[in-house]
Amino acid sequence: MNVIVIGHGMVGSQFVEDLLASDEHAHVTVLGREPTGPYNRVLLSSVVAGATDPSMLAMSAASGDRVRVLDGVAAVDIDRDARTVTDSRGDVHRYDRLVFATGSQARVPDIHGIATDRGLIPGVTVLKDLADATGIVKRIPKARRAVVLGAGVLGLEVATGLAARGIAVTLVHHSGRVMERQLGDAAANIATGSLAKLGVRVVTETSVAEALDRRGVLQSVRLTDGTQVLCDLLVMCAGTQPSTSLARRAGLPCERGIVVDDALASPADDRVFAIGDCAQPPEGGTGLVAQGWDQGSRLVALWTGRADAGRESDDDLTNVVRVKAQGLDLVTMGLSGKFDHGERELRAVRISDPAVGRFVEVVVSHGLLVGATVVGDKACAAELSAMYSRMTPVPPDPAHLIVRPLASAASAAVNTDPAQLGDDDTVCQCNTVSKGRICSAIDDGCASVDDVARATRAGTGCGDCRSVVAALIQSRDAAQAPSGDKVPALAGHGEG
Repeated sequence: MNVIVIGHGMVGSQFVEDLLASDEHAHVTVLGREPTGPYNRVLLSSVVAGATDPSMLAMSAASGDRVRVLDGVAAVDIDRDARTVTDSRGDVHRYDRLVFATGSQARVPDIHGIATDRGLIPGVTVLKDLADATGIVKRIPKARRAVVLGAGVLGLEVATGLAARGIAVTLVHHSGRVMERQLGDAAANIATGSLAKLGVRVVTETSVAEALDRRGVLQSVRLTDGTQVLCDLLVMCAGTQPSTSLARRAGLPCERGIVVDDALASPADDRVFAIGDCAQPPEGGTGLVAQGWDQGSRLVALWTGRADAGRESDDDLTNVVRVKAQGLDLVTMGLSGKFDHGERELRAVRISDPAVGRFVEVVVSHGLLVGATVVGDKACAAELSAMYSRMTPVPPDPAHLIVRPLASAASAAVNTDPAQLGDDDTVCQCNTVSKGRICSAIDDGCASVDDVARATRAGTGCGDCRSVVAALIQSRDAAQAPSGDKVPALAGHGEG
């Protein structure tokens, strides 16, 4: 079976590895537009913040005699009748099955003056790929003021990262509150207060109307309310849109994304499939890489007849959003305070303490934690995340989940010590990697967090689990060391 995969990002690369491992008859050609191979896009904002070196973002890619990877070679034309794909070099590739993993592209708002016929003017950028991130980093030494457009997750991460580098940042958002999809008014107000302490000025209910330049270089922006803001850098974090242009030209049904059915196949052609941000499945898209990874795994299972080809029935319970911002701890999971969910019996308890920048809300249904929002309390977020992912029964009074001095039962039930985790407990939420799988990889010779990441993909998503993986490696080494031997501490494997 000849398979062509268009797109070699986080979703496409993992799909190829899974397929080759599961089907010995599969032969794969990968066409990747970017020249760099797969890398962790989730951590691009950390590159901007100076917390992560670009070289650390590289991810594993499939190799062997059954795969041909063409990085820096884009697909430009598809002939579905002949079952061929023509690439940017003019070469023609034949397929039995074709998989779109083209991801999404940054949405560029209609702002007067941001571009010429040569592209965006110097000082104006989006943040969608590694070239964008390194371009921003190059401009930082000469930048004094920045405007970040869009106060979603990425906007908050970019704004705090630039502020941490000493740049005066104005965060502009069209809505009345930051992260309005995940946060209610109380949580958003506390997050805004925390941003102010970090040097980020938040301006809501307005947007950028015009970019003003001097000799072709950005000098300031004018907002829709008429305010003019001086800036050397404008980073537009205004959302994304699925990359569907190639699929549309091939005559495939597209709405917001490439329309696919429960089997991830196009209704117009059962030999064409789509996964990740470019796809529009019946359940809708979350914009999270975990959904794309799940789709790739399900597609492999469907093709090979494995038993794990089912789909999660409740997407609300799989959404965990972490803001990777220096000085701002913010996590939402599950229902996140959204209460219009039909007949489901919900109980919600919250604590709001603006004086210390802390907000915690938990949502409970039938004795389980089904949602939570945490701002400004990293330890509480870790406890609730563990309880949420393991579906640990909650105390009879949900308030005990928030007032932790009274929650000894909950704290005992959710022990965050890696040594106390069960083999079936999930360590990496992004890739659904259990402690048992990680320990097996360590026993097979993985001696570092990066070794484990290559073997299991644990830690290749948001990176929050890397410290847990490091602790498991150290405890495993200690258990295997002869009595009296001292196991050296692992260096350089903190949270990524």
